[in-house]
Amino acid sequence: MLQIAIWCLIVSAALAYINYRFIGLPASVGVMTIALAISVALIGLDLLGWSAPRDYEAAMMASVDFPGLLMRGMLALLLFAGGLQIEVERLRLYRWPIGVLAVFGTTVTALLVGIALWKLLPTVNIPLSLGYCLVFGALISPTDAVAVSGVLKSADAPKQLEAIISGESLFNDGVGVVLFSLAMSIVETDRQPDLREGLLLLLREGGGGVLLGLLLGQLLFRLLREVQNYQVEVLLTLAVVMGGYELAYRLGVSGPLAMVLAGLAVGTRSRSGALPDATRDHLERFWDLIDGILNTVLFVLIGLEVVRVSFSFGILLAAALTIAITLGARAVSVATPLSLMGRMLELPSGSWRLLTWAGLRGGISVALALSLPPGHGREVVLALTYCVVVFSILAQGLTIERIARRAIGSVHAGGPARA
Repeated sequence: MLQIAIWCLIVSAALAYINYRFIGLPASVGVMTIALAISVALIGLDLLGWSAPRDYEAAMMASVDFPGLLMRGMLALLLFAGGLQIEVERLRLYRWPIGVLAVFGTTVTALLVGIALWKLLPTVNIPLSLGYCLVFGALISPTDAVAVSGVLKSADAPKQLEAIISGESLFNDGVGVVLFSLAMSIVETDRQPDLREGLLLLLREGGGGVLLGLLLGQLLFRLLREVQNYQVEVLLTLAVVMGGYELAYRLGVSGPLAMVLAGLAVGTRSRSGALPDATRDHLERFWDLIDGILNTVLFVLIGLEVVRVSFSFGILLAAALTIAITLGARAVSVATPLSLMGRMLELPSGSWRLLTWAGLRGGISVALALSLPPGHGREVVLALTYCVVVFSILAQGLTIERIARRAIGSVHAGGPARA
């Protein structure tokens, strides 16, 4: 395990340096692009008859428990860091669109993607059961907070839309995981979905996660208020975050929601002056560093993991269809609520286009796909997931600033906001 950690850090540091020194892309996009290029080159060498390099990388990646590493480790730290940076005033101001997009939007996207795939995949000779189509819809429906935060830092988007996009991506992870659990129960038991069961599961995991997160945030705030020592402050935050996430797992409540709420609670108190300036500065610096390092490692792993995925012409054709379906479902799930709330919130016209394009997918989708049991369904879902994630981060991530200018350029340049 230590050898794998050292290997990951060395590769991540090398790719981050190459991107910073020679390429200059946004950090997360840049390191993933280089890692992906390496993987594609190794696949090409394998096709030419030299399989040793690809076999070595595949063996190294097989030894990395990606689902466990992300879902039981890195995600807790990343979401707490994200929650810590949220301005609660903006969150409160846009609570309705954030809540509707995180719950309604994620659920609608999952259903639309799943049903559309089930109907259309046979046209490209890629059979997939309804259960696995719904599994794919569930794991691809939540926008990834890590990917979104990485590109929003480089995109010059209006502050109100940035708040909605960031807030939605932080809160919809819990909804996506619940939908994934429900879809997996359909696959494993071959029974019809139970709406009542789904709502109860969402209420238990979501409500329990929110309550636990607020309690953890209050506990951490009280502990931090009593100390003025950098090392102790860092240890306290790490202990509460990692221990709290494990507690959420044991209690059967949403760990992602708990971490977001804990970070939000501590960040709100620290900015209000309830914590000393030195403590607030220590927290912000440390968690910004953690966020940057883990982001880099995560996107390097996503790029390198491609060598373990089986592709074919049929899968690539299905992937192009899936990308179009996913974007279409995202547009419907965003445009519908915004058309009802846009005037009330005085959002710029064209907001739905930016929100659609900014719905990036990332590590959570990949981790859930890798957690599926072996079989034909897993191979198809994993390949489609990778194609959507790669398109999302590279194509959408690299063009989001241009889309922002085209969709709402007049508003951002200083024109009046329109509904």
